[in-house]
Amino acid sequence: MNQLDTVFSSLGDPTRRAIIARLAAGELPLSKLAEPFEMSQTGVSKHVKVLSDAGLVCVEKHGRTRVCRLEPVYMKDALDWLTKYQKFWASSLDALEKHLASEDDSK
Repeated sequence: MNQLDTVFSSLGDPTRRAIIARLAAGELPLSKLAEPFEMSQTGVSKHVKVLSDAGLVCVEKHGRTRVCRLEPVYMKDALDWLTKYQKFWASSLDALEKHLASEDDSK
């Protein structure tokens, strides 16, 4: 599986996307990162491991505390890939808008 596949696969889970959203505000100790989730810290750790393996999150030990932070390199690769298709979707949505407007005008 290439790196881009790994990134998209890891982002396919809503809990992992929520972890990414929390870390977007800044690094957090794993215990703080786990607080809003209705699962054990071990469960959150497993999600963090998937994100770490995908290169999206870095985990460092500071004494007995594990601190998590975003690693934006591979996320940028995913964004670059998605951006290639932005023009396609924009033109498709523009065409749909025109089609719907013409249907409204004909009524």
